[in-house]
Amino acid sequence: MDTADTGPANGAATKDEQRREELREKIAASEARLEERSLGDYAREARDTATGFVREHPIATVGAALALGVVLAAIIPGPGRRLTKRVGHQVSDRATALAAIAAEMGIAYGSSLMGAASSAARTGQDKLEDLGDSLGDSARNVRREASHRAAKASDSAASLKRNVGRKAGRAARDIRARIS
Repeated sequence: MDTADTGPANGAATKDEQRREELREKIAASEARLEERSLGDYAREARDTATGFVREHPIATVGAALALGVVLAAIIPGPGRRLTKRVGHQVSDRATALAAIAAEMGIAYGSSLMGAASSAARTGQDKLEDLGDSLGDSARNVRREASHRAAKASDSAASLKRNVGRKAGRAARDIRARIS
C-alpha cells in the first residue's frame, strides 16, 4: 500500500522549507552587499556617526575626552619611571602627549561653548536694554502728545467759555434794552 503524504503535515513542511529558502536568499544578498563595501565606506560611516554624536552631545564629549586623558595619564608611566624598552617609552610619551592634546581640546571646546553662551547672553541683554529705551522714549512721546492735546483742549474750552459769556452778556443787554 502506497500512501502519499498530502495531509497538513506535508503542507507545513513545504512552508517551512520556503521560509528557510527565503532566509538563505536574504543572507546571501546581505553578504554580497557587505562584500561590496570598502574600508573607506566603513570609515566614512564611522566619521559621520562620531561627528553626529559630538554635535548632539558636546558636553558629554568634552567630559569623555577629559576622562580619557586622566585614565591614559594614570595608566602610562610618568617620566620618573623607566621603561625597559625604548619603543615602549616612545609609545608612552606619544600617548601621554595625545592624552594631553585631547584634554586641551576638550577644555578649549568647553571654553568656546562658555564664551559663545556668554556672548549670546550679553547680546540678549543689550537688545532688552535697547527695547526698554525704545519703549521709554515712546511712552514719553505719548505723554508729551497727550499733554499737548489736553492743553490745546483746555485753551479751546476757555476760549469757548469767553465767547459764550460775551455773547450771553450781549444778548442779556439787548433783552434789557428792549424791555425798558
